[in-house]
Amino acid sequence: MDSYQHYVDAELGLWLYEMKKPPGLFSRLTHGVQGKINRVIPEKVHRVITTAIENMVKAVITGSSWIVPKSDPMLLLKDSEMRVRERIKWYRNTASAEGALTGAGGILLGFADFPAFLTIKMKMLFDIAALYGANTKDYHERLFLLYIFQLSFSDQKRRNELIGLLENWDSFKSDLPKEIGDFDWRTFQLDYRDYIDLAKLAQLIPIIGAGVGAIANYRLTEHLGRFAMNAYRLRILKCNQVAVETEKRNNPE
Repeated sequence: MDSYQHYVDAELGLWLYEMKKPPGLFSRLTHGVQGKINRVIPEKVHRVITTAIENMVKAVITGSSWIVPKSDPMLLLKDSEMRVRERIKWYRNTASAEGALTGAGGILLGFADFPAFLTIKMKMLFDIAALYGANTKDYHERLFLLYIFQLSFSDQKRRNELIGLLENWDSFKSDLPKEIGDFDWRTFQLDYRDYIDLAKLAQLIPIIGAGVGAIANYRLTEHLGRFAMNAYRLRILKCNQVAVETEKRNNPE
């Protein structure tokens, strides 16, 4: 095993530990406060927000005209991940510039940031998936991207639930929603909204909005990129383990 594989295994192990650790006191308190706020918000408002987010994400996730980079199966993992990091850096800087621009415009442009930033993050996920060799036109792969997105922007309790799903993706695929409309959009939008509310709220404030928008978008994009890398590393590791076990069964000593 080369030194880079050791590095990947160590980083993946640390990430899995973060995903599986129980929620801390702050996480539980924050989740409780957000739950109370969500219960105060009228059901009609929740339906409107859920529908808006569902339509935006579905428009992005089902888009078939996007051009994604081609993977090179001959590249070593280190070289492939160098390309992935370059894409994350590009999208991170693009998102930061977009956040600064919309943040400088106050409330009206601040609202415009929501769909623009969402599109940037989703497109980055498509590029990362393609660079790891995934077929981004496949329905199951697009659902995998949705679960990466949800894992990235969820509280610790939800992460405890979702990480097992990603660890056993091949087994779980048979239970996936048959139609994109059957996906649990209500939970998806609540997780996403609760996670980014505090980070993005100050972006609507005049004068400081530009700086807040630039920093928030930078960090949130970097965060999503890290989660996506480790999610695909997890799939690669599982595939390698299955291949080794199959080889042992076919060629017993």
